[in-house]
Amino acid sequence: MTAAAGLRGRRLHPGDAVSVVAPCSPVPGDVLDAGLAVLRGWGLEVVEGEHLRGSHPRLPYLAGTDAERAADLQRAWLDPRTSAVVCARGGDGAHRVLDRLDFTELRSAPAKVLVGFSDVTALHEAFAVELGAATLHGPVVGLESFTEDAAAAEHLRTTLFAPESATVLTAPGAETLVAGRARGVTVGGNLSVLNDSLAAPHSRASAAGGLVLLEDVAEDVSRIDRMLTQLLRSGWMEGAAGVLLGSWARCTPDAATVRTLMLERLAPLGVPVVGEFGFGHRPAQLTVPLGAAAVLDAGARTLALERPALL
Repeated sequence: MTAAAGLRGRRLHPGDAVSVVAPCSPVPGDVLDAGLAVLRGWGLEVVEGEHLRGSHPRLPYLAGTDAERAADLQRAWLDPRTSAVVCARGGDGAHRVLDRLDFTELRSAPAKVLVGFSDVTALHEAFAVELGAATLHGPVVGLESFTEDAAAAEHLRTTLFAPESATVLTAPGAETLVAGRARGVTVGGNLSVLNDSLAAPHSRASAAGGLVLLEDVAEDVSRIDRMLTQLLRSGWMEGAAGVLLGSWARCTPDAATVRTLMLERLAPLGVPVVGEFGFGHRPAQLTVPLGAAAVLDAGARTLALERPALL
């Protein structure tokens, strides 16, 4: 099955309401308040998930039980008052909520915007596979990487409110690793989460026809090698049209070694590859639509969407 463009939610307007949920790890209260203030400063009404400020009674890395986090996400997607579902943070736990979601009921609701990255990759994949939804790989609002990064916040705001102004994406540090030009549909996100999703329910069998986004944080190059090799050996990367690499922040031993690995493992695919494309765990994070038909021009280091991310 080849990657297909997803159903788009509608753009936001001042006065719209958005749901904010924590489907993964707990959110620091003071940082969350600052992030919600940014959203309200954009003229949005914030509807907090019931367990947005919660924590699991025994597992401190989770923002509530699986049932609580899944219920918040389910209600948020079905809530007719809100036009977007914004994740407060990534971390851990998104995979654990997937089997508790009622995708039949979720399919009954009109498409809306889902925003997040890192562990939220599991939700992006599931919503693409089960709902045919296009989503946004962008900042989470409950971390300093949003509240203290005006560039990241502004690019998300532009994508949400004026998506026609964000159809050609690039980054100052982007680098052509393998030249070429390819058309495909954007898929992917966090390498660790994609690797953990292989052969699991609610995950795509392969990235065929996809322009694959990959990024990660605080991993050793040997583990990055194992995960990337698993994607290749499993056939998940077979038929991919191109690859965009985001940040590898705090990955050891250094960026040069990660770059060497990426060239060695990805160049044999014979598709365009661009490095340091500006998304992921990094300052001035780009918001990149997933499930969007686009053209990757590795020589020009651009990703040109065929239509705006939102209606």
